[in-house]
Amino acid sequence: MKILVTGAAGFIGYHLVKSLVEDNHEVIGLDNINDYYSTNLKFDRLKELGINKDSAKDFLSLNGSNLFQNFKFIRMNLEDRENLPKLFKDQKFDVVCNLAAQAGVRYSIENPETYIDSNIVGFLNILECCRNHNIKKLVYASSSSVYGDNKKTPFEETDNTDKPISLYAASKKSNELMAHTYSHLFKLNTIGLRFFTVYGSWGRPDMAYYLFADAITKDKANKSI
Repeated sequence: MKILVTGAAGFIGYHLVKSLVEDNHEVIGLDNINDYYSTNLKFDRLKELGINKDSAKDFLSLNGSNLFQNFKFIRMNLEDRENLPKLFKDQKFDVVCNLAAQAGVRYSIENPETYIDSNIVGFLNILECCRNHNIKKLVYASSSSVYGDNKKTPFEETDNTDKPISLYAASKKSNELMAHTYSHLFKLNTIGLRFFTVYGSWGRPDMAYYLFADAITKDKANKSI
């Protein structure tokens, strides 16, 4: 299949792209490489996929990998209403996996506009492109944060998610509602994944397990981090 993976320079996106190209799917990776955390880490992940920094740093340039013949990368914002539809029209994807989003619960308190631009406007653009270009399936990143202050554990898909306690969570809940609406109106097959503290190699430095490990190595295990 030909698959678009947004957020391809991110932790989960990088691993997904690597798995898909190794399974011989044709993959186009998209990312805006924002500076929420170190862009060097994002460029290093892309380098592992055969995309060098000099080519990856330019917006709207579709560049081929020097390691995988079936992988190309383009730097682009999801909220780009002019160029995202052009990419869909030119590439004719079978499946879209939308992992691009502004992440972080605490960051959403200080920078709310960023979450609306990326997670709401950007996701709407993805849905519209899928609707207008006959995409067979959309898989997208939701979050366990949609469970809000739910006291019951373990969480279940059928739990109420109507009380998010951060703007980030609200944006992800909005994604689920938007995807449901497009599924109902346009028969778009959508699957939302409620990720919960995903961890592993090349992970995000702001995640709790990195903060805990860093505190332990600096003998700050009993202090606030």
